[in-house]
Amino acid sequence: MNFDYQKAIYKATELGEWYKWIDKIPFIQLPNYLQIKIIPPFSGAIVRFGVCDINNPESYVSVYLDCYDLLGWFDEPYWEIYPYENDVYRIEMNDADGLVKAIKYSIDLQNEKYNEV
Repeated sequence: MNFDYQKAIYKATELGEWYKWIDKIPFIQLPNYLQIKIIPPFSGAIVRFGVCDINNPESYVSVYLDCYDLLGWFDEPYWEIYPYENDVYRIEMNDADGLVKAIKYSIDLQNEKYNEV
């Protein structure tokens, strides 16, 4: 890595207050039939990951954490998942149980469509 890259990463860390969020982001307990893929937090998200059903990897949910209303508007730090009933679903950052329920719901809907084919 070059020095300019390191400076840019340091600046992004500072601007995003990444260290501030370490203790604030809740633990998330997913059911054992779901797997998670961590992806880089592009476009202003603090965290990004994808979730899929182990038995049907085509049932995929994209999840990100926006703490500064850079990607949408929620007026507090929130998780956004997609797809959710052909749209997005947003839920406050600290509601990890609600987030998991929404992810499971989206996966279940996708599995139903997959099983219809």
